[in-house]
Formats: sequence, C-alpha cells, structure tokens
Amino acid sequence: MNVEPTIQAKLLDLAAVDAELTRIAHRRRVLPEQQEVERLEAERTSRKDAAVKVEIQLDDLDRDIRKLETEIDGVSKREKRDRGMLEGGAVGAKQLSELQHELGSLERRRSVLEDDLLEVMERREAAVSDHEHTGANLTKAEEDLGEAQRHRDEALADLQVAEQRCAGDREQLQGQFPAELLSVYDKQRTQHGVGAALLQARRCGACRIELDRGEIARIAKAAPDSVVRCPECGAIMVRTKQSGL
Repeated sequence: MNVEPTIQAKLLDLAAVDAELTRIAHRRRVLPEQQEVERLEAERTSRKDAAVKVEIQLDDLDRDIRKLETEIDGVSKREKRDRGMLEGGAVGAKQLSELQHELGSLERRRSVLEDDLLEVMERREAAVSDHEHTGANLTKAEEDLGEAQRHRDEALADLQVAEQRCAGDREQLQGQFPAELLSVYDKQRTQHGVGAALLQARRCGACRIELDRGEIARIAKAAPDSVVRCPECGAIMVRTKQSGL
C-alpha cells in the first residue's frame, strides 16, 4: 500500500486521539470517585444494619417492658383484692391464713417483677443511646455518600466532555485517510491497542522493540510513500526525520 508521507504522518495525530480515548475509557473503568462511592455504599449498608439491629433490640425490650408491667399490674390487683378481704374481716381463720400467705407470695413476686422491670428499662435506656449513636452514624454515612456521588457524577461528566471532544477530533481526522489505510489502522488498533506509531531511532513506538539492522535497512530502502509495518507488533510505522533513516 502506498500513501503520501504527509498523510501517513497524520496517523500519529489519529493515534494520539485514540490513545486519549483509551485512557478515558480506562479511567472510567477504574474511576477513584466510583470506588469511593462503592466503599461508602458498603459503609452505609453496614451502619444501616447496625441501626436496624438496635431498633429490633428496642422493640424486643419494649415488648418485655409491656409484659412485665402487665404482670405487675395483675399481681398488684390480686394484692389489693386480698387486702380488701382481710380488712373486711369477713373471712374465717383458715382463709385468713391462706390470704396472708398469698399476700406474702404476691409481694415477693411483685418485688422480683419490679427488679426485672428496672433492669429491662436500664437496658432500654442504653439501647436508646445506641440507637441515637447508630442513627447519627447512618446520617453521616448518607451525607458522605451523597457528597461522593456528586464528585463521581462531576468526574463522569468531565470524562464525557473529554470523550465527546476526542470523538469529534477523530471524526475530522479519519476523513483525511484513504479507506484502505484507515481499515488497516483500525483493525490493528482493535487487535493490539495501537494502530500506528512513530519509528524513532530504530525503535517501534507501538511495541517499543528495537528493530534489527536488517529490518532497518529494508525500511530505509522502501519508497517514502510505502506503508511499512512493525515486524513484531504489526503497527503502521510512520517515518519522519526522527526515524534516523
């Protein structure tokens, strides 16, 4: 294939644009801002789980408190009933003894229930403190995540602008090349990442391999408009004054 040297030289501009497009695509894949968003999403999930766990604990404690209060209320009513019967004086000696024994048992039972209630209420107080703490942590995590998402979106928008600019530059450039040359370039770029590069000081700019003397001699004898390719990577090698031929 023969192409004017000036046209071949413009392949370096096209390769530079494509290299920038590759860098943009790579940056989008490994975007630090996206990684920070993912880290904070995991942290928010962890803190949300912690908050839910405390909420469940609070619900369990509230249920225990209601149960104990109900039991205490029931015992208190029985105590009140028994005392009323004792104070009424209308019970026999045997029933009197039974009422006194039952009152003693009820008082002891109420005391145990009240101690249990006090313990559960203290645990609830601690759980409320934990709930406030986990809630504050969750709020902070959501705020941090929102800020990180904003930075991520700004970074993606910048990449989009850069990508659109490069795409416009590429569209303008590719119209300057013969279809056959562009086809070879695009196929090479798709398969190996770089379609064309400068031949500089016996070294291919695409694969960075230094060519042997025989290959350099062959290239030096090629016509200026002959399209030469790297024998190692296949990239189109653009010859300029820097090639030293």
